[in-house]
Amino acid sequence: MSAVTSGAPFPRARSGKRSDRPQKWGNPGIYFIALLFIAVSLAPVVYIVLGGFRTNSQITVSPAGLPNPWVFSNYAGVLKTVTFWGEFANSTIVAIASTLGIVLLGLMVSYAIARYDFKLKGAMYSLFAAGLMFPLVVAITPVYIIVKDLGLVDNLMGIVVPQIAFGLPTTVIILVPFLRAIPKEIEEAAGIDGMSRLGFFFRMAIPLALPGVITVAILAFITSWNNYILPLYVLNSQANYTLPLGVQQFSSQYSQDTARVLAFTSLSMLPALAFFAVFQRRIVGGLTGAVKG
Repeated sequence: MSAVTSGAPFPRARSGKRSDRPQKWGNPGIYFIALLFIAVSLAPVVYIVLGGFRTNSQITVSPAGLPNPWVFSNYAGVLKTVTFWGEFANSTIVAIASTLGIVLLGLMVSYAIARYDFKLKGAMYSLFAAGLMFPLVVAITPVYIIVKDLGLVDNLMGIVVPQIAFGLPTTVIILVPFLRAIPKEIEEAAGIDGMSRLGFFFRMAIPLALPGVITVAILAFITSWNNYILPLYVLNSQANYTLPLGVQQFSSQYSQDTARVLAFTSLSMLPALAFFAVFQRRIVGGLTGAVKG
């Protein structure tokens, strides 16, 4: 006797909805370790920011306490100084100039390596990859000698030029996979429509590789803003100081006023933190695309 005649119930169709089973969150130990690392990373930043809202007596009595009452005069006093805004302007000029140089030169070099075949192509790419193993701090002495020979000591360009040179390896390594992933058929179709190679570079290649371009621009800006060792060697006059050097100078000048030093330090790192917080998704997306490419 069939299922129909026997009165057996029809099997229910499975719904396309998710099951009502609770979602598994994984190993709690992994989350604990992750939260521990986050706390260790954020604790100094939080301490510096909150310390600027306290008085020196509050910091002395309770170093890890919260502001009680909140004091805004430290931040207001720093923002009223000409020194801070001068150093802020210098850091902005250096960061923007370095970022533009790194992105423009990196795009041109990466495009040539990714899209054209020529002799020593692999050697050139390997040379840029090897540049990742030599950070600026390792080569600071020969870099200073070159900057001195170029007459760029105590000049903002003496910071911009080396930062561009040392920022290119990372830029090339990230951008080459993006530009290489552009299908040849698109370039051939653009050529048939009369588009030149230069036109394809500006009108097609750069927009298609935009996630990688944004990523390298963000990394270049943050690295330049936080650079301390190169300005320390190159800059002599306080009028040309960037903010990292300004923090050192300010902390030496107001060594007894801890709360004001913390306020100055907090305002100095705020632009880089805000920049990173706004574009952190772009950084992750760009690096992920570079790895896939």
